[in-house]
Amino acid sequence: MATFSIENFGCRATEADAAALRHGLLASGLLLAHDHSSADLIVLNTCTVTAAADCQTREALRKIHRGNPSARIIVTGCYAQRAAEEVAALEGVSWVIGNSHQTEIPRVAADLVGRSSHEISRVAQVGPKDFVPLLLLGDNQMSLARGPAKILTGDIFAQTSVQIAPTEAGAGDRTRPVLKIQDGCNNRCAYCVIPFVRGRSRSLLPAVVISEVQKLVAAGSREIVLSGINLGAYGRDLSPRAGLSDVIHRILEETSLERLRLSSIEPQDVTEELISLIARSPRMAAHFHVPLQSGSDRILGAMHRWYRAAHYAERVKRIRQISPNAAIGADVIVGFPGETEEDFQSTYELIERLPFTYLHVFSFSARPGTEGAGLQAPVPVAIIRERARTLRALGRKKTSEFRAAQSGRVLRALTLVGGEDTWTPALTANYLKVRIPGRLPANEWHETPVFLDETLIEDCAAPI
Repeated sequence: MATFSIENFGCRATEADAAALRHGLLASGLLLAHDHSSADLIVLNTCTVTAAADCQTREALRKIHRGNPSARIIVTGCYAQRAAEEVAALEGVSWVIGNSHQTEIPRVAADLVGRSSHEISRVAQVGPKDFVPLLLLGDNQMSLARGPAKILTGDIFAQTSVQIAPTEAGAGDRTRPVLKIQDGCNNRCAYCVIPFVRGRSRSLLPAVVISEVQKLVAAGSREIVLSGINLGAYGRDLSPRAGLSDVIHRILEETSLERLRLSSIEPQDVTEELISLIARSPRMAAHFHVPLQSGSDRILGAMHRWYRAAHYAERVKRIRQISPNAAIGADVIVGFPGETEEDFQSTYELIERLPFTYLHVFSFSARPGTEGAGLQAPVPVAIIRERARTLRALGRKKTSEFRAAQSGRVLRALTLVGGEDTWTPALTANYLKVRIPGRLPANEWHETPVFLDETLIEDCAAPI
């Protein structure tokens, strides 16, 4: 029987998409391979938030193709949606399938690995100017192939549903599964290409969210991460309208889930109600990830962000007042076109005085089709790198200060996959990754003291 493997890039939303793809491929009759080298089919689920993300996909593709040149490779995700022809030209690619048609991947995959070697060879010999119509998906979803790789993509703004991973496929992924309840974004931040590859904001119905949480709990999940491209916009497209706090209340009231964690929330959506809800319930992870992007009001305006530094600071301070031990993380972009040294100092000083526990620092990357890509006054690369280094050092200082403040507390932590013979990694509600002595199974609760010793506590400042 044919086998497959999946390589995922990017955020929690792409992780949820990859889980759905994995289920679909298993349901189509394929077997999950142990690694890429033994797979007949390899799916790369990509990110395109920065040029570095695109580069990461290309490097991984080259490595995978060298290691397993006979495998058929499907590239999907945001990079595939944004630049299908560019991806199709890469060596080793058999199909490029955008976010708009990810649900078709199991059918395409079954056809692809079911072909004879003669058929595969014939397809690979198609010239770069030749177009071959493929009707396997039906007349209303005809694809045209250019060269050896075929392209299947379409209008992402026509999407009206949220793809989720059926829970019965998650038996091997019971530690902190990601449940994507919202997709797409209606904002138009000047630097961000994601709305153009994800489409308009859309939400799962609350009843569906509850049903999926109940299934995950029944399958053994103890912590679930709610995710979305713009999670705070959850429910605004529904009729009747339902907000994020509403669906959280229902999860806490109608399911027995032991811990619920939220992924990134925009500052304007971090309301008093949401902060209080998270602080009140011991079943909510005390963890807020609130994108900042810049501490300069001038740059925030140029980015088309909907808040200013004072508003952001007020929200973060309120989180700390209501939830003194919560993790508070932020995304920051350095080098947006026109960013002066004064603008950067405003960002640095804002971060320095706010109670962050970790930072994700990104260098500005001009994304095709965004307003930011056409702006004048680019910041020199050397200056961007130096500013990024400076903020990352500040982020490490903030993390150390938070660890010091938490040292000596005994916290409940959920064991994770990995570790060594003498220790097991675990995650606390406030996003500290700790090492528990001994080799323990994943997905178990343990009370553990927090140590300042960095051999026992690891930095957990990775995308949530």
